[in-house]
Amino acid sequence: MPDIIKQLPDSVANQIAAGEVIQRPASVVKELMENAIDAGATSIKVNIKEAGRTLIQVVDNGCGMSPADARMAFERHATSKITSAGDLFAIRTLGFRGEALASIAAVAEVDLKTRRTEDEIGTMISVHGSDLKSHEPVACPTGSNFMVKNLFYNVPARRKFLKANSTEFRNVVNEFYRVALTNPDLSFTLNHNQAEIYNLPPAQIKQRIINVFGKNLNQVLIPVRNETSIVTLHGYIGKPEAAKKPFGEQFFFVNNRYMRHPYFHKAVMMAYEKVLPPETIPSYFLFFEAATESIDINIHPTKTEVKFEDERSIYQIIHATAREALGKHSLIPTLDFDRNGDIDIPILRKDTPINMPGENINPDYNPFDAEKSSGEHKQGRYPGRQENPAHWESLYRDLEQAENTITEAMQLSRGPYGGPTSLYQFKKKYILLAVKSGLMVVDQKRAYERILFEKNIKRLKQKLPVAQQDLFPRKVNLDAGDHSLIMEIFNDICSLGFDIRDAGEYTIEIKGVPADFNNVDPQEWIQQFISDFKEREADIREETEKKVAAAMAKSCAIGTRIALQQEEMREIMDQLFACPEPGITPDGKAIFRILPMEDIEKMFN
Repeated sequence: MPDIIKQLPDSVANQIAAGEVIQRPASVVKELMENAIDAGATSIKVNIKEAGRTLIQVVDNGCGMSPADARMAFERHATSKITSAGDLFAIRTLGFRGEALASIAAVAEVDLKTRRTEDEIGTMISVHGSDLKSHEPVACPTGSNFMVKNLFYNVPARRKFLKANSTEFRNVVNEFYRVALTNPDLSFTLNHNQAEIYNLPPAQIKQRIINVFGKNLNQVLIPVRNETSIVTLHGYIGKPEAAKKPFGEQFFFVNNRYMRHPYFHKAVMMAYEKVLPPETIPSYFLFFEAATESIDINIHPTKTEVKFEDERSIYQIIHATAREALGKHSLIPTLDFDRNGDIDIPILRKDTPINMPGENINPDYNPFDAEKSSGEHKQGRYPGRQENPAHWESLYRDLEQAENTITEAMQLSRGPYGGPTSLYQFKKKYILLAVKSGLMVVDQKRAYERILFEKNIKRLKQKLPVAQQDLFPRKVNLDAGDHSLIMEIFNDICSLGFDIRDAGEYTIEIKGVPADFNNVDPQEWIQQFISDFKEREADIREETEKKVAAAMAKSCAIGTRIALQQEEMREIMDQLFACPEPGITPDGKAIFRILPMEDIEKMFN
């Protein structure tokens, strides 16, 4: 029987490795920008076309490469930063495994022009699908100029599963953010389809954050800083009132490297406990400095997951530091911090001695001693507890009061559904309806969302926008990625009855809204709409229209938690059950549930 195990060709092995490192155009942008920083560049320019599908160009003024180094850089595991396994635990640079260029060249057409300062002439290399096409001298400036064309041209299955250009562009912008925020002393530019998106000059970290995410953050950022023996933490957190529903302005960095860390995110969220608006997430930009031997950054191919040696202690540091900052700015009234002193954060180390807590205990106390127990009650040991009530009728008064409260919370009136007293509103959130099989509970907001979705689909098909002009147009500031998204689906938004104009500097002006806008705050609406739109994926035009209609319906329904009259409830029910799919929202969530009569009767058995 012949041997069946064979060694893969380099080209195939590189394509497999590329599947881990190069997942989308944003992965290419990340790797090339990090390489430019490691090369000592002070200016980095990123140019992309069609969200990186056809072109990704990264130009830097770094140290450049010699002809031999330029060729060797495209080989797998070729790096100037690692010479032994021990070096993996003392890494300060960004790209170090020597996989990026080999992986990129395996799935794209790559042209490189590079020159060192001491060289009179540079080098040009072309590698297409891991095949070396040319290697020759060329006149070029100092630094490196990478041009990555036709990404995944030789892996059509990977190219097919790329998302819409708007989605892929947002991913590119997110990677651009992460590199730009950790290097505020460098200049960065980003151009998309020959239009300038960002031009960031060197600045302090706070100014860099404002330049990236907009002037709205200028008044809501709170500085945080704390130095401990385990880690140094500094950066900014946002005020609670500026928190938003979608993710987007939450960043952790360790040793100038972006990282994801759900455990640390929880520490931040706990610091804001009971002060955040419902379902919102605060902005934070937190930078950690830690000893390289105490972290492991090589546990994931994209190097975005970092393992810390003592994560529980760092959790305490994050939580206490954020609480201190919020307390000093009077955002947590119950806290009282000494502004001239530092907060004492207890850190539990492995060698920390554990002392038993001192507590005065009365060994002669007998809980069954009626006389002593009654004495303690009289002395107020249990102030919230009373003797057996003499007037037991008060229990029934409490029940009667609770019944009246429920009656006030429900709106009772006549309607066509089952005769008198059949439609109720509960807590301004649910509509209750008696049906043959039991009790139907309708989610008011989701019902309205389904109704709006059907209206939006009809408007898009008929091309008949109905906008009510605002007496005072309202402006909303966005970041570059969100502004680009709005501009890409601009025509669809206007077809739904919005009159929106581009006011420049990533600002849009809302001059008119649909009749069913419900007086929703425009800033809240636009953020909710962008968040809902991002959650949906589409590649073709028909799906994009449906996605816009669904996201618009959900964002416009955010202001529907209101008291309804009987006629209004009746109108909602009529419109809901006239929809093709009255039982679910456009994103598949249940609009109503039926509590069976059998289950209700079991409650009283």
